[in-house]
Amino acid sequence: MAAMTSSARPFLNRSLAAFGTTIFAEMSALALTTGAINLGQGFPDTDGPEEIREAAVRALRDGRGNQYPPGPGVPELRAAVAAHQERRYGLSFDPDTEVLVTAGATEAIAASLLALLEPGDEVVALEPYYDSYAACIAMAGARRVPVTLRPDQGRFRLDLDELRAAVTDRTRLLLINTPHNPTGTVLTREELAAVAELAVARDLLVVTDEVYEHLVFDGAEHLPLAGFPGMRERTVTIGSAGKTYSFTGWKVGWVTAAPGLVAAVRSAKQYLTYVASGPFQHAVAEALALPDSYLAGFRADMQAKRDLLAAGLRDAGFGVFIPSGTYFVTTDIRPLGESDGFAFCRALPERAGVVAIPNAVFYDHRDEGAPFVRFAFCKRTEVLQEAVQRLKNLNG
Repeated sequence: MAAMTSSARPFLNRSLAAFGTTIFAEMSALALTTGAINLGQGFPDTDGPEEIREAAVRALRDGRGNQYPPGPGVPELRAAVAAHQERRYGLSFDPDTEVLVTAGATEAIAASLLALLEPGDEVVALEPYYDSYAACIAMAGARRVPVTLRPDQGRFRLDLDELRAAVTDRTRLLLINTPHNPTGTVLTREELAAVAELAVARDLLVVTDEVYEHLVFDGAEHLPLAGFPGMRERTVTIGSAGKTYSFTGWKVGWVTAAPGLVAAVRSAKQYLTYVASGPFQHAVAEALALPDSYLAGFRADMQAKRDLLAAGLRDAGFGVFIPSGTYFVTTDIRPLGESDGFAFCRALPERAGVVAIPNAVFYDHRDEGAPFVRFAFCKRTEVLQEAVQRLKNLNG
């Protein structure tokens, strides 16, 4: 018998009703039912360094983190994050007041937006964007204003004039993602300097999602926006262990920012998860101290996989945008005689035994993303080789 309610009002909060089930759940279910290779969702199919996995085991056995860890995160990890920012970028943060550990970057994004936004505020975000951005902005009661990255000479580029024009008197915050998911664009020094100048001139807060900071290729350089003039006191920088160390299930992320911003984000975070990932925080503290040779080897391995998949996609007839960062390749399906990414991705498991993600799901302007499809290359080499072989069927 159906439960009786006192109102015809839908159960789901109207700010979330438009989002429905994520495309990742739909496409992963398709992969299971068809036996297709899942190049849709962005997680590795191998674990990260063995010594870091053993560090987590040690923490469990030693009873470090098995109970609630401190709200801001364990001191060892906060110190390691601060040391990483200093060593890599010359940015100095106080681990006690300027570092906050979160349940992955996803919670860091949610807590930052919920803390810093009020109903009616506008958020300028680079489109296409990671799907949780839109949901978190909606939950905060704010309005998202997309600025679209468009294909130009083999990469997706930010139109700085369009960015400036998007800012109004209601704009509270810029939401920046570099290296950028899903396009693989890495914003240049000149582009970031222009973003910083705009933020300072219009007195805007900036949240930067930099979870792919160590996955940059072909000489591209990741530069934290917080390091640009006038940005240290207005920027919330988000990092994560999952993408760099291939332990995405541990859900360990962090925020670095000035004390007032961290205090605000923590005020929201404490009512989300409160704390999480206790033993894994200790392991990630050790991971952040790994030598640069680990990062160099990791990048080289991912770049080789990128090149393998990109070549196979090109041979299969796709238009291919070579990413400068992340572990995703964006493709154009129009050379295959297709134009609807949703229809193409829903049929691809049966046609070729491979799963991908339609980029249009990351757009407010769905027509802008309609012909683009994203593939993940953070998989074993033999899996990518098999996927490439299967995709040849698309080209006869």
